[in-house]
Amino acid sequence: MSYFDVASAAPLHPVARQALMASLDEGWADPARLYREGRRARLLLDAAREAAAEAVGCRPDELVFTPSGTRALHDGVAGALAGRRRVGGHLVVSAVEHSAVLHAAAAHESAGGTVTEIAVDRTGAVRPEAYEAVLREDTALACLQSANHEVGTEQPVAEVAEVCRADGVPLLVDAAQSLPWGRVDGGWSLLAASAHKWGGPAGVGLLVVRKGVRFAPRGPVDERESGRAPGFENIPAVVAAAASLRAVRAEAAAEAGRLRELTERIRARVPGLVADVEVVGDPVRRLPHLVTFSCLYVDGETLLHELDRAGFSVSSGSSCTSSTLTPSHVLKAMGVVSEGNVRVSLPFGADAAEVERFLDVLPGAVAGVREKLGAPVASAATGTLDELTVDALGERCPLPVIELAKALPRVRVGGTVTVLSDDEVAAVDIPAWCWTQKQEYVGPREREHGVAYVVRRLV
Repeated sequence: MSYFDVASAAPLHPVARQALMASLDEGWADPARLYREGRRARLLLDAAREAAAEAVGCRPDELVFTPSGTRALHDGVAGALAGRRRVGGHLVVSAVEHSAVLHAAAAHESAGGTVTEIAVDRTGAVRPEAYEAVLREDTALACLQSANHEVGTEQPVAEVAEVCRADGVPLLVDAAQSLPWGRVDGGWSLLAASAHKWGGPAGVGLLVVRKGVRFAPRGPVDERESGRAPGFENIPAVVAAAASLRAVRAEAAAEAGRLRELTERIRARVPGLVADVEVVGDPVRRLPHLVTFSCLYVDGETLLHELDRAGFSVSSGSSCTSSTLTPSHVLKAMGVVSEGNVRVSLPFGADAAEVERFLDVLPGAVAGVREKLGAPVASAATGTLDELTVDALGERCPLPVIELAKALPRVRVGGTVTVLSDDEVAAVDIPAWCWTQKQEYVGPREREHGVAYVVRRLV
């Protein structure tokens, strides 16, 4: 079985396993106690903090360990907003942040705060000037991930941090995906990450708050972890997390070049192997191990099952939304096709033979799914109808798009096809389909039941 989903969770690194087993015998005591066992546990905790801080590029007393990366993000957002409540309650986030940040933003808005969401381009990147345009006197915090978890696009963190610093606004960076590859550059103020993304054990996150940043922990305050992460520290897991981060960093430079070549191979060859595919994300400013593409006329979950049967573990869209019927918020914000989405994120050590076998298997898997769904066969026919309405009410992705593709050849160039659909995904995939097929998306029209999506044939 080839595991190609480290963007969700990386296998436990051998160094993490060794450190975990060793510290189980040495790090079980309370590190706050002054007797021998407590001092031994404190030494392990302090060493782990120093190692993690060195990897992040911060002071050890700026870093605390949390029960998860999600908790680090939630506490980071809430604490920074509370610390600057006298400034105001305005929060700025990008539209492609991890769901943990967006959930924290929604909670803030429900409590009476205001949130501004920054749009992205089709590669998933923000523009620094977009942040500059929305910062206000009452802006308490801005958030920006260092690299996207679904498409791998790296964000201009240093430039956005400079914009925020000029306005006196702290910037919180979600570095979960990029930290294994290197430090996050720029004058950021807060940073969060999660150990299971780099081969550490699950249940360990880290939160960094730079000195001078106003921060007020929410909830009951504990004396542990500077009052920012209450509860008894899981020292064996923390030690394993820090050890594995240091280990992957030692391998990162060599692995980055090798894995980038493999993902570039996938980016270049998939469109030639499979018709009607859109490779998404920035082709240059991206994580070296991650590549995402979307296949038209394919149900992503069914395709994942087919690839799993062939021996490949990959994901579809966001790992946080793939189990629901709603489209990925990242792909939606980018305006790209969400149906048939496949995210490949290669682990350290993945070899070219595995990638080649994946490329051999993929075309047949896609063809099989398309055949089951009755996907259209390419046609250059030009019909004579001026307009045509397709009733796709009650049908789920990708069937509304399939019906559209079948109907379009029946109208003349300049004619229109109206697709009636009550599937939320159609609002994302029909405009994206038009962009990939060089047709004109006229727009939606509300109906009593569902929405009418109007498409004009250009070619």
